[in-house]
Amino acid sequence: MLKRLLIAATIFGLVPLALTGAAWAHGPSRQKVVESVEINAPADKVWAVIGNFQDASWIPAVAKTEGKGGNDTGATRTLTLQSGGTVEEQLDTYDAAEKSYSYEITKVDVKVLPINDYSSRITVTANGDKTTVEWKGAFYRGYMLNDPPPELSDEVANKAITDLYTSTLAALKKKIEGGS
Repeated sequence: MLKRLLIAATIFGLVPLALTGAAWAHGPSRQKVVESVEINAPADKVWAVIGNFQDASWIPAVAKTEGKGGNDTGATRTLTLQSGGTVEEQLDTYDAAEKSYSYEITKVDVKVLPINDYSSRITVTANGDKTTVEWKGAFYRGYMLNDPPPELSDEVANKAITDLYTSTLAALKKKIEGGS
């Protein structure tokens, strides 16, 4: 009887420790960023600028786009950034009638963009004579294990994507509304 009590006490004493260890071994959490902008222009005009997956010239950080597959599911593109880095992407869905597409990054150096496992969706929605562009992204930080270095943390990954989205959407608004 004493032996059973000792075994039970040992098991019940170790269970909380095991659960604590499991929680610590969790790793990074998926991060999400959603940004949008209202543009004083019809949705067709906005879609004409951003609706071609093979043309990312509307993104100020992009110096050049090279790709293949047009706007078909599985199409690919390589973005050469103004900084000289590259990002390889693949088109997952494309719906011209709904004015939306989703894509994922298939290859990027974390020194170029401090993220992993990135997927995104861009949607253009008509609101009368105005248009809302929404850009959603989901990703993990650049360091996939516990205790990331500061430059590959959740905060840095979120800031990089948020800054990309907000600066790009502001430039898009300015371009379409006539401010070049």
